[in-house]
Amino acid sequence: MRIVALTKAFRARSSLRELTGPLQSRSFQHDFVPRDPNAKPKKYKYPAFYDPYGPRPPPSEKIVQLAERIVALPQEERSQIGPALTLKLTLPKLQQISTEGLDLGASGGPDAGGKAEDKKAEKTAFDVKLEKFDAAAKIKVIKEVRAYTNLGLKEAKDLVEKVPVLIKQGVTKEEATDIIEKLKAAGGVATME
Repeated sequence: MRIVALTKAFRARSSLRELTGPLQSRSFQHDFVPRDPNAKPKKYKYPAFYDPYGPRPPPSEKIVQLAERIVALPQEERSQIGPALTLKLTLPKLQQISTEGLDLGASGGPDAGGKAEDKKAEKTAFDVKLEKFDAAAKIKVIKEVRAYTNLGLKEAKDLVEKVPVLIKQGVTKEEATDIIEKLKAAGGVATME
């Protein structure tokens, strides 16, 4: 009796395998509907470019005439259109974005080099970097690193083993010297950047 049931189950699976293909098994999907093997795949028409707002109607004649009049204006008057519209429409005034702390590189303009030198002179935030440590004092160094970084034991151990590595970033000069002195007392060599 069992053998008959097993052979029926095996036949059912093999017929299902013919429908789904050799690598797929759909025995647990009760709502499976086999795909027609002669059906052609659907072809979708994709637009040439994606417009999230959908198709736009063409501009009215009034707008086209206004655009032509704006183009005909001299450059000086065209530059006054933006502020005049801002004033009339009571749009919020655009704020200048602060580029402090950003590295603009060569595109920063002629003053970019001078500002970088001023920033180095006025540096208030420092980074503490662990350069090396005495192998015998590794546990003491790990304890000091944990005290200043709020890391777990494993994370602090991994950090110390990656020497040279930054321990703390953006600290004041007094705090950085304090960290360096404590690491030196524990058997490590740290520097301030």
